[in-house]
Amino acid sequence: MSDGSISQDEIDALLAGVDMGGGGAPAAGPSAKMNDAQSAALQGFFSANLDGIKSNLSSMTGADISIGQPSVETLKRDNFLRKIPEMVAACVIDFSASLVGDHLFILAPEFAQKIVSLVNNEPNAELDEMSLSVISETISQHVGIELTALEKAGLRGVANNPAESVHVPKAMVRFPQTDFAVVTWPVSVDGAAFSLWEIMSSSIAAEIAASLGGATDKGSPSQSMGAGMMQSADPLAGMGMGGMNMGNPMQGGMNMGMQGMNMGGMNMGNPMQGGMNMGMQGMNMGGMNMGNPMQGQIMGMNPSVQSVQFPNLQLSSMGAEQGNIGLIMDVYMEMTVELGRTKKVIKEILGMGEGTIIELDKLAGEPVDILVNHKPIAKGEVVVIDENFGVRVTEILSPVERVSDM
Repeated sequence: MSDGSISQDEIDALLAGVDMGGGGAPAAGPSAKMNDAQSAALQGFFSANLDGIKSNLSSMTGADISIGQPSVETLKRDNFLRKIPEMVAACVIDFSASLVGDHLFILAPEFAQKIVSLVNNEPNAELDEMSLSVISETISQHVGIELTALEKAGLRGVANNPAESVHVPKAMVRFPQTDFAVVTWPVSVDGAAFSLWEIMSSSIAAEIAASLGGATDKGSPSQSMGAGMMQSADPLAGMGMGGMNMGNPMQGGMNMGMQGMNMGGMNMGNPMQGGMNMGMQGMNMGGMNMGNPMQGQIMGMNPSVQSVQFPNLQLSSMGAEQGNIGLIMDVYMEMTVELGRTKKVIKEILGMGEGTIIELDKLAGEPVDILVNHKPIAKGEVVVIDENFGVRVTEILSPVERVSDM
């Protein structure tokens, strides 16, 4: 009988369940240990994305970035905690569609600070809320590259929750409850070496590997696109599916189904026997005996025709489109601040010289307009930062106001 005290293992288990935020992930399914073939498939997948991830990180930071070959391994929580520092920057970006479950990234605080300092051009950046949003954006773009690659590989509809980053002790990070897959990205930034750890549940890793052609535990190649159907390596050996038994489809050249087909009580004769004799030996289906199907047509029997029922058109989910916005986050747009406007006739413009005062349509102290690509999006007030002018945003225009201004 327990004396009421809590063991260290129980404390670790409680700490592992502390939520970091971001809405949490679905309950983890049973552990699915990856085999060598699946690990190799994942290794190849992440290595193929290396150049895109490197280019994206270089573009965001403007630094000299190099990334080594990522490694893939399956670890338990305790084993992984020994690999990382006591304090970490963790970014949760769980899978939410097609694949559903845990997905997160771990960075050493020094690595996170280096990224924030380069992106914000701010030396010795602190890991505050604003800095952590930079980490979330960096990881979102990283995952966006992977989702695009999964789409090309045939695993369609994969989406993720919005990224959310925290700076916490490692014991407070919500890791998957079972064994999980760890992808270690060795990253060098301006000559300084860091590691970026990408973590997902082993069941999700195995599902991704299967979609990439990784072998299952029994060694047969999976052609599944999420439905879990397995194709036999030898198509001449027949196929069993539920109660359907099909003979060798290639036996005897064009002899299709010469051994007959039995499907849940349906017995079909040789459909090719006697050249064009299609089912001449009759077909019995659920107690109904049908003779030669060609004979019925000759006697004027019309086939049964039914109208097709199409589902109602509905707006598709915007989750995938929202996930892809990360692909354009590094695109530059022109932002201008407009102090005011006025109109002058050509005569007045030609008569302007040094010392001419131009009266604008804005009152003193009235908010200035903030425009992106010449379209108003906000209002603000002019401030002075050191020796430069700046604008403090005081109001974001509503969509209706933006359209009326246009």
